Amino acid sequence: MDKLKVNLQYIMPKHALSRLVGSFAASESGALTTAFIKWFIKRYNINMEEAQEPSPEAYRTFNEFFTRPLKPGLRPIAEDKDIVIQPVDGCVSQAGAIENGRLFQAKGHDYSLQALLAGTHEDEAKFMDGDFTTVYLSPTDYHRVHMPMAGTLRKMIYVPGDLFSVNPLTTANVPGLFARNERVVTIFDTEQGPMAMVLVGATIVASIGTVWAGTVTPPTGPQVHSWEYPAEGDNAIHLEKGAELGHFKLGSTIIALFGKDMLEKFDDDFTPGATTRLGKPMAKLD
Repeated sequence: MDKLKVNLQYIMPKHALSRLVGSFAASESGALTTAFIKWFIKRYNINMEEAQEPSPEAYRTFNEFFTRPLKPGLRPIAEDKDIVIQPVDGCVSQAGAIENGRLFQAKGHDYSLQALLAGTHEDEAKFMDGDFTTVYLSPTDYHRVHMPMAGTLRKMIYVPGDLFSVNPLTTANVPGLFARNERVVTIFDTEQGPMAMVLVGATIVASIGTVWAGTVTPPTGPQVHSWEYPAEGDNAIHLEKGAELGHFKLGSTIIALFGKDMLEKFDDDFTPGATTRLGKPMAKLD
């Protein structure tokens, strides 16, 4: 049965299905929207007491509900300068070293740093022999993405691709999954070195957006697009640790990359299968 579920993803019209769902998620459909939100809350056991606005009736669209902000102060940020924080609510898929330019996906599968970033050789070189973590966001989770540490944005890359599911079953069975799915790569300078946050799309993900550019996708396209940003001046984009970076409209995965020798180690309890919560310690800087 699991093999059938994975194989069906190769032939189903994932982009068309995702955009169709996206159209409904963005629509203001009154009682229908509210009824669907209530079903979704019950189906995925979502704790609306954490939401800044706990009432389902308060949301005009499903997207508003899905990207709902949390109550202020609910996720305190670990303030120690040596601590890198967890950037999302989710579940750790992998955490470890980037070895020979490759990242571990699941047993029997890895993929290249170059393929993931789809940028220049200089982009790839920033993270050679560095560290990475992959965190899966389920439908239950809060779907805004935050900064693990303070940084200045230097580059954003939109990478077209497929829209396979990124759930654990698919991750374990589709080779090079994260380097073949549609994604938005963001690269930052930090005081300790380079950091990248990669927002990976998936089946039914209606949109990926950032706080500086708004919606990056859709629309989709056949070519890679990149934008560069200044390190200094009035147009520089600097985000503090814990600041919001972007969001998913429907769930997916983030991959955080860190340059060589930036991290001393990941926390002992930050291991595959562990639950993540925004603001808690993830790693210690070297």
